[in-house]
Amino acid sequence: MAALKIKKGSTSHSAYNLRPDFSNVEETHTLAVVVDNEPGVLARVVGLFSGRGYNIESLTVAEVDHTGHQSRITIVTTGTPQVIEQIKAQLGRIVPVHEVHDLTVEGPSVERELGLFKVAGEGEKRVEAMRLADIFRANVVDSTLNSFVFEITGTPEKIDAFAELMRPLGLQEVARTGVAALSRGAL
Repeated sequence: MAALKIKKGSTSHSAYNLRPDFSNVEETHTLAVVVDNEPGVLARVVGLFSGRGYNIESLTVAEVDHTGHQSRITIVTTGTPQVIEQIKAQLGRIVPVHEVHDLTVEGPSVERELGLFKVAGEGEKRVEAMRLADIFRANVVDSTLNSFVFEITGTPEKIDAFAELMRPLGLQEVARTGVAALSRGAL
């Protein structure tokens, strides 16, 4: 009996093509989750990620409705499309979760982050740090004879660019808030 000559991997027209249509490319997504503001909710949401080995790149939480006792959790995470869909589905099944929005796919959104940068330096480095801060519209919130603390608000990419330029000028410490995001336009 002769062996069948079938090409490895099937065509999209084959009944045996069982490969999913998802991509294996990792994407970064911003998720907005509205939850009840009660003890343990954040731990349950974070536990969902850690229990399955998913990484959280940025996490911000604040109460947004004082009378309704609801908080908004903004999570930036990376994964394949299958992983992102699985995260959204599992978040939606947690009992105190009211809404789950993927701002990355729902349309245009606005993302901002706050960063504080301590830069130590003297002479030309100090002058250059001030000049760059002015270009990036960073505010000086503290100053001593040999250091500055800059406050900068913008997209995560802007914060990263500012940090890279400050490194050779004496960047000593960085504190970042994480991404806060809202969708643009009407609901």
